[in-house]
Amino acid sequence: MIINTQWRRLTGRFDAAMINKTEASELLKPTYAQRGFLPEDDPLTAFPHGSRYAMLDEIGHDLPSLLYDKDFRVYARELEIPRWQGPVNEENLPQLRLYYVRLGFLASAYVNQVGEEPVKLLPYNIAVPLARAAMLLDCLPILSYDGYALYNWKRFHKHQPIRLGNIDTLQSFVHLYDEHWFILVHVEIEAIAADILAAIASIKCKLTENAEADLSPELWHIEDAVRRQVEVLKRIPEHMSASLYYKTFRPYIRFFENITYEGVDQAPIQFRGETGAQSSIMPTLVAFMKIPHQRSVLTDHLMDMRKYMPLRHQVLIKEVEAMPDIRNSRYKEPYNAILDAMAAFRRVHYGWAEEYITRWTDDPRGTGGTPYMQWLKQMLQETEAHRL
Repeated sequence: MIINTQWRRLTGRFDAAMINKTEASELLKPTYAQRGFLPEDDPLTAFPHGSRYAMLDEIGHDLPSLLYDKDFRVYARELEIPRWQGPVNEENLPQLRLYYVRLGFLASAYVNQVGEEPVKLLPYNIAVPLARAAMLLDCLPILSYDGYALYNWKRFHKHQPIRLGNIDTLQSFVHLYDEHWFILVHVEIEAIAADILAAIASIKCKLTENAEADLSPELWHIEDAVRRQVEVLKRIPEHMSASLYYKTFRPYIRFFENITYEGVDQAPIQFRGETGAQSSIMPTLVAFMKIPHQRSVLTDHLMDMRKYMPLRHQVLIKEVEAMPDIRNSRYKEPYNAILDAMAAFRRVHYGWAEEYITRWTDDPRGTGGTPYMQWLKQMLQETEAHRL
């Protein structure tokens, strides 16, 4: 049984600022300028031959078919899932991430199985291994954006970019390309973010050496990258049906409400479901641009989403928040251009939320459990209002 101190750690009650006090700049690590918030190396696609965890690859492969069976939960409760053995290190980190992806999908499939009555208990054989993996990764024991997108892709051609047409998912809930496409659009957007982080890192270095340095080239690079992200986001309808999204795979990424993790020493708990609000890109841009979003229940939700980001990403956002404010008339044109690009991204996102969610339900909560339409509208308006 996982004791309370461990549970407090894995449920997000740790301080990302602690790392900042003891380590060098997170933002200036080369991997961010090369990969954005994606892993330094491409995710592991399968466990090594003979691995004790290899059974999880078979379960993951079969999961979309298994979920058609009304007795899926009976099957899942009988699985003998191997516990993760030993500490985590650089060599086995890719395996641990894949382990978390497979178990995260399995847990969400069990709790949110489409067509079956909801359950309030995640069984011991899934809950305990998932909780331990989450503790080792310093993340929450639910399938979050990191497991659904950041660690859930592969390239067909390793020497070609991380881009739609050259990437596919490792794991899904349903036998529909719509779900793959939904995930992969986010993966390319994350890959483009490398150019944003490279520019912000360059600005940090310039300002350290000379407070009067010209930042215009980097600002225009950021604007260009955000515009490219907008164009990728616009491609959602190419291979994703609104009705199929809402009825088939969206239910699997919903929040957990009063779920008991059997074998974990804790009362029923609530976790946010997987959502793009758990991506670190927009919070980093908001931190860099110093956009003053009015404190509200909605911004509290936004801050809560940070607990679902990888810990290192939380540290990076805090570091960017501490950078000087570059909002001044000297950079009026590129600064406003970045805000316009961010607003365009939010506007497209808002439109897809209307098309893919709002028209199908009266429930104001998104998969993360937030009043998403009101939240998205507020973020858009306050972004536009910050122009010089």
